[in-house]
This record gives sequence, C-alpha cells and structure tokens, in this order.
Amino acid sequence: MPEYRYTGVNVRGKPVQGILFSPDIKTVKNKIKEATKAKGVRIENIEQKHTFLYKVQRGSEKSIKGEQKSFNEDELRAALTKMGYKVFYVRRKLFDLKGGVPSKDLVLFIRICADLLREKFPYDEILTLVSTDTSNARLKETILEIQRDLKAGNEGPAVYAKHHKVLGKFTCHMLAVASTSGNMAEVYESTAKFLERDNEFRTKLRRVMVMPLVVTLAMIATLFFFILYIFPSMTEMLIKYDMAMPPMTAATMKVSDFLLAYWHVLTALIVSGVAGFLAWLNTERGRLSFDKFILNVPLLGSLMRKTSIEIFCRVFQALYSSSGENINAIKIASESCRNKYIEKQIISVVIPRMLKEGRSFVECLTRVNCFTLTAIRRLKAGEESGTLKQNAQQLANYYETENRHKMDGLIEAINLIVTVVITIMIIGLTLVSSEMGFVQPSSPLSNGSGF
Repeated sequence: MPEYRYTGVNVRGKPVQGILFSPDIKTVKNKIKEATKAKGVRIENIEQKHTFLYKVQRGSEKSIKGEQKSFNEDELRAALTKMGYKVFYVRRKLFDLKGGVPSKDLVLFIRICADLLREKFPYDEILTLVSTDTSNARLKETILEIQRDLKAGNEGPAVYAKHHKVLGKFTCHMLAVASTSGNMAEVYESTAKFLERDNEFRTKLRRVMVMPLVVTLAMIATLFFFILYIFPSMTEMLIKYDMAMPPMTAATMKVSDFLLAYWHVLTALIVSGVAGFLAWLNTERGRLSFDKFILNVPLLGSLMRKTSIEIFCRVFQALYSSSGENINAIKIASESCRNKYIEKQIISVVIPRMLKEGRSFVECLTRVNCFTLTAIRRLKAGEESGTLKQNAQQLANYYETENRHKMDGLIEAINLIVTVVITIMIIGLTLVSSEMGFVQPSSPLSNGSGF
C-alpha cells in the first residue's frame, strides 16, 4: 500500500509530522483532516514515497547503481552523501511496475516460516533466509520491508496491515496475531494449512472451469471454420451443376449462408454480451447475485457451498478465542469464504442479530440459508458443549475430505461430457462429409436430352 508523509504546524507553531498508509491521496487527505481537526494542526505538505534510481561511488571503489524508496529526491541524496558516497545522480523511477505474488509463492513463504519457527529459528533470521531465496521480486520487497519495520520497533498489526494487497487480509491478520501471541509456530501452521488448502481448491477449480472452456471454444472455432470455409468449397460443385442436395447437406448449407451473411452482427452480439456480463460481474450487486445463483446449480452448487463452509470453519477455528470477543473472527472468516452471498448474509444479518438480540452465533446462523444442516448441527453441538473451536476444525477437515472426492468426481464428469460433445460433433461432421460423397450428377436422360 502506498506510504504518505504529512508535515504541518500546530497551534503553538511547532512542526508536526506523521506517516499514513492509504490506497490513494484522497483517502489520505480525509484521514489527515479527521485526525488533525480537533488538534488545530495546519497541514503544509503531503508527500508520497516513491522509488528512486541512483548511482554512487565511495572513494576509488567501483560505482554502484541501485534503487531506493524515499519521499523526495533531496532527502535520498542527502542520506547517500552522509554515508560517504559521491552521488552521480538520483532520479525517480518512471515505471515502477510491480507484478503480483503467485499463491504458490505465498504458500511456500508461510510454510517455510511455520517449519522454521517449529525448529526454534529466530524470526528475524527466518525473514532473512526467505527473502534471500525467494525469486519473486514483489514478495522479496514485502518481506524486507516487514523485517525493516519490525526492527524499527513498529507494532505487528500496523506492519502487516499495509501489505494486505500482497499477502491477503486473512494472512496479514494472522501474522499480526502471531506477532503478539506466545506461540507463533502454531499460528503460522494454521495459516499455512489454510493457504495450502485454498491454493489446492483454486487449482482444481481452474481444472473444472478453464480447461473445459478452452476445449469448448476450440471445438466451436473448429465447427465455425468447417461451416464457413471448408463446407462452402465442398458444396460449390453441387451448386454449379444444380444437383439435388441431401437433407443434412441442405440444412448445413442454410446455416452456412446465414452465418456468412450475419457473422458481423453475431460477433458484435457475442462480444457485447460477454463484455456486459463481465462488467456486471465486477459490480457488487452482480457478484452477489452470481454467487447466490451458483449455490443453487446442481452438483457444482453443493460443492461450492461446502467449500465455503470449509474455508469459513478453518479460518474461524484459527481466529477463535474462547475467552475473547469473536465478532471480528466471524467477520474475517466470512470475508475469506470465497462467496459474496454467504459473506453478506453473515455480516449483514447474522452479526447484527448477535449484537442487537444478544443471541448466539449458531442460533442466528440458523435463520439464514447459508450453511448445510450438518454444519449447523455440528457447530451447535460445539457451542453447547464449549468445544466450538474443536468442532469447527473437525467440520473443516470433514468437508475437506468430502470436497476433494466430489471435486475429482466433478472433473471426471465434466471431462466425460466434453468428450461426448466432441465425439458427437465429429460424428456429425463425418456424416455431412460422407453424405456429399454419395451425391451423383443427374443423367442426360433426366435432363431431357438423348442421342
């Protein structure tokens, strides 16, 4: 998240300075206005930290090129000069493009941390080892920044919160909890387990959705190529000699003529339809409606619902405290469950009822159609016996096992359907092509001519 520094003076004329992390300058200004309004501070300047390129040399040593973040060029130049370097240039990096962090790299980072913490490695040494060995530049930069902030004495929640776009909200919250807990290894282990399971689910979901989609699009493209290009060439002879066309050939010819005449209109409709759907899906209302719809799709809906319950229970179990306030744990778990409809039901309906009516979480959860009856019963039993944390973990493990088998079965079923459709298409094309091979030209007698 971008870092901003503001400077100003208070009512006594003394300088005031502060650091804020925010996605944009507008939000920063609003935060500063709220924070300084009561204190009578007058803001004079707001600077964003940027990346600068530099070239320096110390004595007769070889010149060094590098990059460093700073709020302005003069500040970085002064710092390098103070360190005894001769500064050749300092200029802002124009294109500071940062790639994302693949989920597998993030999972590996948390897993290594969990394993090394269990081996009693110092946390600072773990961050040094991981940052040295990671190949992802964005993740390496994030780890080094975390290490630098922790060494400076900053609090864990503040250090990790500004990296939620890289690490994820749940991961940042868990790492912040680990920094203040007495057992970092256990918290990191729970986080690693969740991320590994989440990454496995994403991978399998891509196998379910992406590969069949690619095969289907390739199949449609092949079919259109046959109808629009190959088929007209094959029927050109029939049309030239006015031969009678077999029924399948005649029907295919009508489809070919229609597509050739209106292909631009059909293309525009398809492109606009897909673009409109994606734009609608990116809206809050569209995503909410789609996620609600997907829960009612046969086979896939049940799998998606149980996967969301599994993720919710695993996150809730990791954050749950039998002696503390768990509203925040419920909120974070709902935000992590990968379904906007379930998330909205819990945050907008379940939590408000808990706070207003003073009822238990499971009792309020029963009133909304989010979780399965099995999940409700298991959580209710844990709530009544005081073993909600253990029951949530058992429920997550149960649905993990069930979802793995169902996901494998769904993949096989989709692959079978795609195979059958491709087979039918090939048979259809073969029949149309074979039918044209039996067409014979009309005899001279049939045309009314003779010897």
